[in-house]
Amino acid sequence: MERFDLIVAGGGLGGVAAALAAGRVGRRTLLVSRHAWLGGQLTTQGVPPDEHRWIERLGATASYRALREAIRAHYRRHYPLTDEARRDPLLNPGNAWVSRLAHEPRVAAQAIDALLAPFEASGLVTVWRDAHVSAVSVIGDRVEGVRVSRAGGRDVDVAAAFVLDATETGDLLPLAGVEYVTGAESQAETGEPHALSGPAEPQSMQSFTVAFALEHREGEEHVIDRPEQFDRWRTYRPDFWPGPLLDFRQLDPMTMRPLTGRLFDPSMHARQFDAAVGRSNRDGYVLWSYRRILDQRHFATEMRDVSMVVWPQNDYWLGSIVDVPDETRERHVGDAKQLSLSLLYWLQTEAPRPDGGTGHPGLRLRDDVFGTADGLAVEPYVREGRRIRARVTVKEQDLAFDVRGEHGALAYADSVGIGMYRIDLHPCTGGRSYVDLTTCPFQIPLGALVPQRVENLLPAGKNIGTTHITNGAYRLHPIEWNVGEVAALLADRCLRRDLTPQALHADQGELASFQDDLVRHGIELAWPRIEAY
Repeated sequence: MERFDLIVAGGGLGGVAAALAAGRVGRRTLLVSRHAWLGGQLTTQGVPPDEHRWIERLGATASYRALREAIRAHYRRHYPLTDEARRDPLLNPGNAWVSRLAHEPRVAAQAIDALLAPFEASGLVTVWRDAHVSAVSVIGDRVEGVRVSRAGGRDVDVAAAFVLDATETGDLLPLAGVEYVTGAESQAETGEPHALSGPAEPQSMQSFTVAFALEHREGEEHVIDRPEQFDRWRTYRPDFWPGPLLDFRQLDPMTMRPLTGRLFDPSMHARQFDAAVGRSNRDGYVLWSYRRILDQRHFATEMRDVSMVVWPQNDYWLGSIVDVPDETRERHVGDAKQLSLSLLYWLQTEAPRPDGGTGHPGLRLRDDVFGTADGLAVEPYVREGRRIRARVTVKEQDLAFDVRGEHGALAYADSVGIGMYRIDLHPCTGGRSYVDLTTCPFQIPLGALVPQRVENLLPAGKNIGTTHITNGAYRLHPIEWNVGEVAALLADRCLRRDLTPQALHADQGELASFQDDLVRHGIELAWPRIEAY
């Protein structure tokens, strides 16, 4: 049986950050990815980074900044940018108004590969693509090894001193018998103002979304075949929605009032981003520039806009894909794909136009963006999965501005990073609509990464000790990266000091020394005094 220092399961942002950190400290590491592309949210899921308003100067780890700059450098090196775009230190290739760095998935995948390349060349990091952990061997409170199912039906048993779960839904937790929670807790359990007033609902999780990319060719015909479920989605009207889901009317998550958007607006530009609320012109929600990943105005030669469709109209909330039978998961993912294709077909054939006509037949599915047979994202954008039962659980009252006010978020003595985002809960599989709450800039407590019992399996993504409510703020790109990076450095520290994570967390001297290490690795532990978001 081959043995590593660390096994990292999951090739998303947390997994990549963990592998890079492990390589930096000389740990022989196996990174196991279900897909050929690494990067998860940024790549296989097609979601440009959701980040806070200060991201260009603080509030992210040094290695996350290196990734962002590597993406920008790729465009400057290989694309025919205008002189103005090339000189822009804050280049935003898509000029999306929801993101300060909206870009193509393949560019992020290539940037990640380049960052990992030196560690792969040295033999410190081994990457197995098109593979997943299918079984975990446990003795007592320790993981002894894992079985990796690789392409072609090959199963390989490997062992490591530490195993990190960086999967999108916390897949290793049930395999290893790690205590975890899913879905929405009750107020009786967490005391959170916006938790459920009744019993907990473990299957009530945030909607997931199957992304796709579009360009517009005015005067051309690119209408796809009518999707099998088009009639279903065309008439579907959720109880809490202001009209049919396939419509430009939607809910404003902050006010819960109806909001009518539109597809195009030539005057819309990313510089109109309203950092105070994280959204653009609220009386004119422009979908095309919302998650646009290429803005033709940046390029000196002919280039068309490309827009990524991860919109409220293709959020899928009719069933969970966590802790359900495989056939149920496949059915829900298939239905979500049909919803996305139905949205595209509706946009091409029935969407109202300003001139009084209907449909935009020139909308063209850019199936090359993901390279999949159906033109859709490689995997769904998953906002919520399993979460460990941790030594510290982050709760709404720790960071919500309505609770904390000018005092700011709760200061954690065991901070291992910082983050910032609204509590942004999308409609859930339990039938609940948006929960959208202002937060204070917050910290990531080490205790949220430390399981209550198991000694050598650590969460390295969205599966840390948050609640259903606070997951809505901690699930974003830079925080997932921060968690993965810290998980690897925690494993390294425990190996060097012959400690369990639980023992390190309980020892104030060891904890302080570990925090000093994190700072040396470019991880910020506290926010400066800053205005509320």
